[in-house]
Amino acid sequence: MIPTIAWKGGAVCMLDQTKLPTEVVYVDCLDYKTVAKGIKELWIRGAPAIGIAAAMGVALAAQDIKAKDFETFYKRLIPACEHLAAQRPTAVNLFWAIERMKTFALAHKGEKIARLKEMLIEEAERVLTEDIAVNRAIGEYGAQFIRDGDTILTHCNAGSLATGGYGTATAPMRVAIEQGKRIKVFADETRPVLQGARLTAWELMQDGIDVTLITDNMAGYFMKKGEIDLAIVGTDRTVRNGDVANKIGTYSVAVLCKEHGIPFYVAAPTSTIDLGMASGDLIPIEERGSHEVTEVFGKVCIAPGGVKVANPAFDVTPARYITSIITEKGAFHPRDIRKLGYKKVDLGAVRMKV
Repeated sequence: MIPTIAWKGGAVCMLDQTKLPTEVVYVDCLDYKTVAKGIKELWIRGAPAIGIAAAMGVALAAQDIKAKDFETFYKRLIPACEHLAAQRPTAVNLFWAIERMKTFALAHKGEKIARLKEMLIEEAERVLTEDIAVNRAIGEYGAQFIRDGDTILTHCNAGSLATGGYGTATAPMRVAIEQGKRIKVFADETRPVLQGARLTAWELMQDGIDVTLITDNMAGYFMKKGEIDLAIVGTDRTVRNGDVANKIGTYSVAVLCKEHGIPFYVAAPTSTIDLGMASGDLIPIEERGSHEVTEVFGKVCIAPGGVKVANPAFDVTPARYITSIITEKGAFHPRDIRKLGYKKVDLGAVRMKV
């Protein structure tokens, strides 16, 4: 698997995913504003990877702060946190990671400033290593829903490129293969930025996984023909009633799955779960620039000049369309995801049918 992000030599080394699949280019982010630029401009994307980048961005900002006491240090750290948080509104991991880093700093305010700066780097690196372990656990719980010979549809990119490694939606696929199951994957292109075509198809091919690329509007065709057995997608935010926000077009896939009696699974690290939000109607949806729709790679215009464009980056899939939400703590019916907020809960995986 290609590394997505790492802390190297005092910089945040980030794979520029806008260059894939034709080029593999890494960018050394030497300050937190460059990290923020990478988040905003999709050098790094996918909720878990955005969270890792944010944590490392906070740690990077801390290194440049000149302060002798904690109060001054923390006061100067907050503007960097706010700048990072302002880059993208939908993926909850961005805010989760920043709050984790702020809480960590406050919990260790008695340390010398030099040591605290080192500890913030260590904490950011823990966010990365924990994410890989979380993804592996999601894979273990999710692989039970995959049978030998299944063909799986996935939307957008929730693979290793969207995480610290291993992926969320792709994790059950990887574990299933490790278990000896033969599977095939259909990856839809995911307009307008083509994460499925550029990223998912590319990374699955790198790992020797049988993948077929289709356009977004072909999913219903293959479902009707009986060629898709289940769908697994990721999520940028899952709320208390089980609604999920994911890349635009996810809702359409879920509705098609319901119509055709196909299980629709969501791979959701608990870091993407926002129990403070009651329903998907409250999730802020990022509206991105019109050029993503009217141009391909910013080079080729595919629409008439001056045409009006709507470009919401995400949509919300209501819980009623979701068969199960797979977390690192087990697989849950969407209505039961709120149990993760309680102390006593059976976290064992459960099997569910459409």
